[in-house]
Amino acid sequence: MNTLLNWITQVATVVGFGLQTIPQRKGSVAAAALGIAGVVAVLIGVLSIAQGFRQVMTQSGDPGAALVFRSGSDSEMTSGLSQEEVRVIADAPGIARTPEGPLASAELFVIINLPKRSSGTDANVPFRGVEPAAFRVRENLRFLEGRAFEPGKNEIIAGRGASTQFSGLDLGARVRIGQADWTVVGIFSANGSIAESEIWTDARGLQAAYRRGTTYQSVWVRLTSPDAFEEFKDTLTADPRVQTKVLRQTEYFEEQSQLIYRLVSGLGVLIASMMALGAVFGALNTMYTAVASRTREIATLRALGFGTSPVVASILLESLIVAIAGGLGGGIIAFTAFNGYQASTINWQSFSQVAFSFQVTPALMLRGVLYAAAIGFLGGLLPAIRSARLPIAKALREL
Repeated sequence: MNTLLNWITQVATVVGFGLQTIPQRKGSVAAAALGIAGVVAVLIGVLSIAQGFRQVMTQSGDPGAALVFRSGSDSEMTSGLSQEEVRVIADAPGIARTPEGPLASAELFVIINLPKRSSGTDANVPFRGVEPAAFRVRENLRFLEGRAFEPGKNEIIAGRGASTQFSGLDLGARVRIGQADWTVVGIFSANGSIAESEIWTDARGLQAAYRRGTTYQSVWVRLTSPDAFEEFKDTLTADPRVQTKVLRQTEYFEEQSQLIYRLVSGLGVLIASMMALGAVFGALNTMYTAVASRTREIATLRALGFGTSPVVASILLESLIVAIAGGLGGGIIAFTAFNGYQASTINWQSFSQVAFSFQVTPALMLRGVLYAAAIGFLGGLLPAIRSARLPIAKALREL
């Protein structure tokens, strides 16, 4: 116990001496800390894109709801269902029902082009035709402005994200879509889910506008409970009248988020790793300078009985302190610059834009600080070893 306490005391003493010399080395220390801060800010900034996109997708899923596609389809874009198949699906057990009928919405999904507000360039925007039950199937939908569309009219409602990101979707605006003019009669929110990136209208009106006959691409259903999913799925899978693929909403959206999340996360780590090489060299330079300026001090301490390991640990600890300070600074910069920033990106599963906001979470902040600590450790390791190998007699001759 006394040995450990003595070791800790020696480390604290050497670290204290080192920190007192920082003003004499403020240029190199500041350069190292700023370099690490830049690396951390970039890492967190890029990862906040992936986190924001993933959050939108995961919030879209509801364990009490399910999606039905044609068998073999991986998204609505490649699916197709007839009116008869929709009827069979709506009659399946496990679906919640009201006096108005089953909570099942047969839906049509098309992609349209609208200019972005920020750049004016055209982007793919999802245009969804829904049935009245859609507003009950998606329980988190709320109108922020206006009202729901009226069936049979060229009226549309826009999600909050779509209205923010794309031109022509303000309440009361008329927008040209296909061969017709449509009036925006409502703006809605959906608890930050992907529905906020979409435009909705009456399914039959959209069928007529795009000459889709009586076909649909998916059926969205509200289940009596999450436990009813297996019964619902097994019934449809065994029914010879339909060839369907049945998924929980949570499963479907988690699957859709993986491609973008992995791509952006991988890119962020790659960029940060390349920048980290420069930051490591900056930390090396700072700590070598620290060791060189303290050669006589370190030799004196060792001559007085300070062990080699406390000297090594103190150099590493000083490097970690500088690096963590830079990491915290980079985290603050990233949070201030990126958190909540509104953007949109393409969902490669549906080839349409998804509006989302950057999310700088506590987990990302912690990851950035740990990344900075790793840079500090690597940058301080070789100088720490050099300090331990300083010949005491030669260093003392310089006094």
